Amino acid sequence: MTAVEIDRVLVPLDGSEESLTAAEYAVAIAERYEASVHALYVLEEAVARSIHAGEVEKDTIAAETIEFMDAVTELAADSDVALTHSEALGFSPSQLTHHPGSVVLDTAEEVDADFLVVPREPVSGDPDEVLGKAAEYVLMYASQPVLSV
Repeated sequence: MTAVEIDRVLVPLDGSEESLTAAEYAVAIAERYEASVHALYVLEEAVARSIHAGEVEKDTIAAETIEFMDAVTELAADSDVALTHSEALGFSPSQLTHHPGSVVLDTAEEVDADFLVVPREPVSGDPDEVLGKAAEYVLMYASQPVLSV
């Protein structure tokens, strides 16, 4: 049996507790396989629309994202796992095919991810937790192994 080789784990985040849990799993998997983690912060639809409409300051969103990413960075700091991160809009008002699932899969290809860890939809069904909407899509269409937590 051939051993699994994982060099980069992708974990999409949305600022929810579920996505922080997914980040913990991603770091643990990366540590086990001596891999790196790329954290993708995906902004939800209302935020994307507000940014496009000029109703919300990008600096405010950036500060919230940085605060959450600091918590994720702390998770990786306790290990030898290298962590990189990026941010993406999960929706585009001008492009109907641009949704969280496709953003996650496109990023997986761009960063050459070998493994994905996605948070499950929360029991609350909170519409602001965008990655729950993407998890099923990623599970169905990812070419990489996916762990849904």
